[in-house]
Amino acid sequence: WSHEDMSTRMVEYIVDEHNVEIDGEMLKKVKEMIVASSEHASPCSIKEKRFLYDIVANGRNGIDVDKFDYIVRDSRACGLGCSFQFERLLQTMRVMGDEICYRAKEYLTIHKLFITRADLHRTVYTHAKVKAIELMMVDALLKANNPLRIASCVHEPAEFWKLDDTIIKTIETSENPELRESRDLMLRIRRRDLYQFCNEFAVPRDMLEHFKDITAQDIICSQVSGGVTLKEEDIAVSNIRIDLTRGTNNPLQSIRFFQDYDSDEKFSIQDERISHLLPGCCQDKIVRVYSKKPELVTAVSEAFENLQLKTFGRKAQVHATPKKKKSRTQMKSLV
Repeated sequence: WSHEDMSTRMVEYIVDEHNVEIDGEMLKKVKEMIVASSEHASPCSIKEKRFLYDIVANGRNGIDVDKFDYIVRDSRACGLGCSFQFERLLQTMRVMGDEICYRAKEYLTIHKLFITRADLHRTVYTHAKVKAIELMMVDALLKANNPLRIASCVHEPAEFWKLDDTIIKTIETSENPELRESRDLMLRIRRRDLYQFCNEFAVPRDMLEHFKDITAQDIICSQVSGGVTLKEEDIAVSNIRIDLTRGTNNPLQSIRFFQDYDSDEKFSIQDERISHLLPGCCQDKIVRVYSKKPELVTAVSEAFENLQLKTFGRKAQVHATPKKKKSRTQMKSLV
């Protein structure tokens, strides 16, 4: 299942269901543009104006209007500054052959696009609290799957479009006993009684390529004798990957530049020709661990540290596990 594939099926469903008058060839192009950046793309079927398929979802180098939109939108919505100026790229880009090329002097502007995106992922999309809520929401939906038949809806456009945010209210207001665990998790989110962050570490650069995702079972197997025996359902693990859109590769190496508008030559630019301050690594992998129960934070944290010692021969985390702050009620009792 992929959201690109379902998007094309949704387009077909809308056209058929609502009798939309659209030329068959045009409908085909719309669907090709949707999957242009995914593994479902079929570039062989695109015979002319290949650059048109890079505007919305760019599989060549990641520069597309989708990124322009959400970077500016989310930066403003979160009260963050956005130094990336997409207008400069729109004004200076140029089609050469079958691809969109950029003025060589805009190299750092493009670099800032990818860095701004990575910063948003680190500080907003994968923020520790955001991921805690995401993990709890996923658990709640998984527990609600059978009574609400969620999984059976994801393959049929006629049912899939109904899976919007109202499903949360359906769970919260239902009296179905089969949804009790899901309701309890939703209530914990409302009360901000979240899965508690234990710690995290960044995977060393020399291990990035072959590092396997950490599982709750890996942490349990690293537990040394103690008063508590951890179970998989006690631990939540988030394996986070943040890159510049091309994994460990530098997306700027897939971009073609031109010197000025009188030139018909397009070329790539190496980082070192621009600045030695540009980072040499294009990907981060972060392993973050949470305890689903407050009373197990210490046990989970210790097991996680043992895992690091076994994997790296040292503790890879930067900071110590934060101690849970005392509640206002506890503070008042001390006065």
